[in-house]
Amino acid sequence: MEEEMSQIEKNETWELVPRPKDKNIIGTKWVFKNKMNEDEQIIRNKVRLVCKGYSKIEGIDFEETFALVARMEAIRMFLAFACSKGFKVYQMDIKSTFLNGELKEEVYMEQLEGFDLTEGKDFVYKLKKELYSLKQAPRAWYSRLDHYLQQQNFKKGVARSNLYMKMDEDKLLITLVYVDDLIFASNNDDMSHEFAQNMSK
Repeated sequence: MEEEMSQIEKNETWELVPRPKDKNIIGTKWVFKNKMNEDEQIIRNKVRLVCKGYSKIEGIDFEETFALVARMEAIRMFLAFACSKGFKVYQMDIKSTFLNGELKEEVYMEQLEGFDLTEGKDFVYKLKKELYSLKQAPRAWYSRLDHYLQQQNFKKGVARSNLYMKMDEDKLLITLVYVDDLIFASNNDDMSHEFAQNMSK
């Protein structure tokens, strides 16, 4: 739990404010999970702080939901193209994806169970960034990722809004976004490693 909290605090996800009278305050909960290896042995205990997004009201707390999903046909085409060109293919799971989206709406959340403050008991958290289980979290993440990739001179696919390409003379890197995962391939190892390092920051 402390590891999850340190990640959230590092991202400056929220600030403590007096409880507003005219706003919907959503609750929080901890979700515990065991990560298994291929032999079904537990290799890590995971915990994630999520907000009770189901208590949010469409039109008041958020405008629309959205999750970028790559169709299986698009993934097959991506892999077929990469194989035909002899590109190395990499997969990347972006850690803390939904903690990186910038919030546009005002969202307030109760203090966390087990981490209540002794002073300011009637204070709540005003979210500055997304948190898991918020209805608008996937859209905010994709918006930030899209902006970043286009700043890095990636061109967005015409038919697929989750396909990006970057050309530098004879070097080509293509990436396909799937919710909080990326698959990417390039004909240049340095380009792939640089992209992986940039996405890890």
